[in-house]
Amino acid sequence: MNVAARIAILGAESSGKSTLAEALAKRYGTLWVPEYLREFVEMHGRTPHEHDQLFIARTQQEREDALALRARRFLFCDTAPLMTAVYSRFYWGRLEERLAAFEQAHDYAWTLVAAPDLPWEPDGLQRDSDEVRQAVHHRLLQTLDERGIPFVLVTGSLQQRVRQVESLLGAP
Repeated sequence: MNVAARIAILGAESSGKSTLAEALAKRYGTLWVPEYLREFVEMHGRTPHEHDQLFIARTQQEREDALALRARRFLFCDTAPLMTAVYSRFYWGRLEERLAAFEQAHDYAWTLVAAPDLPWEPDGLQRDSDEVRQAVHHRLLQTLDERGIPFVLVTGSLQQRVRQVESLLGAP
């Protein structure tokens, strides 16, 4: 059985993660895992509380695991539990122990970080401000560096980002 290589696409709010994940999945003829947080916010009509974070990370991971069984060559993951942990530390200054275990299990063939160089766009309850976006971006880079997780920063327009990823992964 061929197992698809998982590609984590991380980044702060309004950095183009979903758009990139969907475009890459289409380009490579495979699947992508949408960010569960967006669905959670729409379903509950609110941003998550601290006690929701573990459920969000678990649900994201379960959906990723399910789609990995059907993906071809690559599975593009619009966020990962590590990003949920970054937000937990940012908003509440701490990380629940079971969520920390999800964060530690970060195991992807590639980790891409979407730069916050696209125009910031408000998106209902999920978006704070460009200042928060920049702060979360720096916290994410710091976390990746501290954990020794190699990553590739993708920048520019969607087309530029897709070309950068193609140079890493090879032609579709």
